[in-house]
Amino acid sequence: MASFAGLETSTTGLDPEKALKFYIDGAWVEPSTTDRLEVINPATERPIATIALGGLQDVDRAVAAARRAFETFAETSKEERMALLERVIEVYTRRLDDLADVVRQEMGAPKALAEGAQAPSGVDHFRATLQALEGFEFEETLETTTVVYEPVGVCGFITPWNWPLNQIAAKVAPALATGCTMVLKPSEIAPLNAIVFTEILEEAGVPAGVFNLVNGEGPTVGEALAKHPEIDMISFTGSTRAGIEVAKHAAPTVKRVSQELGGKSANIILDDADLESVLSRDVAGVYVNSGQSCNARARVLVPADKMDEAIRIAKETTERVTVGAPEAEDTAVGPVVSEAQFNKIQALMEKGIEEGAEVVIGGPGRPEGVDAGYFVKPTVFANVTNDMTLAQEEIFGPVLTLIAYEDEEDAVRIANDTVYGLAGAVSSSDPERARRVARRLRTGMVHVNGAPLTADAPFGGYKQSGNGREYAGHGLKEFLEAKSIFGDNG
Repeated sequence: MASFAGLETSTTGLDPEKALKFYIDGAWVEPSTTDRLEVINPATERPIATIALGGLQDVDRAVAAARRAFETFAETSKEERMALLERVIEVYTRRLDDLADVVRQEMGAPKALAEGAQAPSGVDHFRATLQALEGFEFEETLETTTVVYEPVGVCGFITPWNWPLNQIAAKVAPALATGCTMVLKPSEIAPLNAIVFTEILEEAGVPAGVFNLVNGEGPTVGEALAKHPEIDMISFTGSTRAGIEVAKHAAPTVKRVSQELGGKSANIILDDADLESVLSRDVAGVYVNSGQSCNARARVLVPADKMDEAIRIAKETTERVTVGAPEAEDTAVGPVVSEAQFNKIQALMEKGIEEGAEVVIGGPGRPEGVDAGYFVKPTVFANVTNDMTLAQEEIFGPVLTLIAYEDEEDAVRIANDTVYGLAGAVSSSDPERARRVARRLRTGMVHVNGAPLTADAPFGGYKQSGNGREYAGHGLKEFLEAKSIFGDNG
């Protein structure tokens, strides 16, 4: 494998001047600070852009704009907001190539993933939200009482780098649909897609002040949003550790807090499943996005008497996975997003070896022949026990663990033995058995026999994986307050 150090070091489809500004009250404005941050291409370790980092004054200015805009945007009709979403979808669709190009470079997403999933995921949420909005009733009658659903108000959004457009759109689309206004702080690690996204909203005619963009770091801009007394709701996606801090900062103002946090999802392969087909499918699935998905089913539970067979299948499947330059057509796994993420994954793998886990394939270090870029070997650990660090901490890399179980009861016990509860999976040749086991998992989502995620169903988790739900109709409800008007129908 060749080094990838000679790849491109600039983005297309992006106005570099806008990276040094913020979008506030319908205009690209100069920041209040002189702080800057280089955005690094993780495949080359070279800068591709420089962004401005905001401060408290920028947050205050953006929140004030959103507060002013709320007075009129909250009064728009459902039909007006549906028309707005339609315009966003139209412009977004035209900019798909630009979005894919930016995501590929700033987070190292392989070309096929950037074009086929990362960029389109955002417009998929706008379409699902539009469909949900069309059938949503903002009033209902309960005998003599009318219940009115009204926008929650000004929202602060803090979004991650791993599926950036997906998570931005999953918040922005329902907020627009319900009449809320907002301030977005995207991840400073992969912020460039948010700039193109902002251009899309601007061209689509989102009214001034309804959507505002302030780049910055969590301890400054993120904390300021969470604390701000003029923000009515904070919606955060990221690690559980950071989510706890957001909740603490939000508590004094008693604002609504919606969180989609970490995961350590179990994939139960029952003893009657076709192990060859199921495991080869699911191993490849863990490596998508370099394993950087909060709902990755990376804790793979297999019958104890089939562990040797599972090791063989996982090893052979991993050997067929192509690690390479993000722009190459055949690349399945690109780099992880940053040096910090690379180092975290390496440390967790070393800890797994120290605790006695068996490296089947991969392991610490870069792939052979690669001397630059944050590339991690697709890795399988076997004979992992559920008390090991590898089984309890979110790795967020192309690493999976094979864990043995004795029977169905044991499998369910192991799957639920975690502080997280975001997702899970069950596979069986008996669909009814798979559905029965799925209902016993303490998670917000379960994939039965490889069924994919859909944008029309709620996304979110139990326990320390967060609270609240995103996507489509459930996403709309997160941004609404219910008002009871007693005697309105007397």
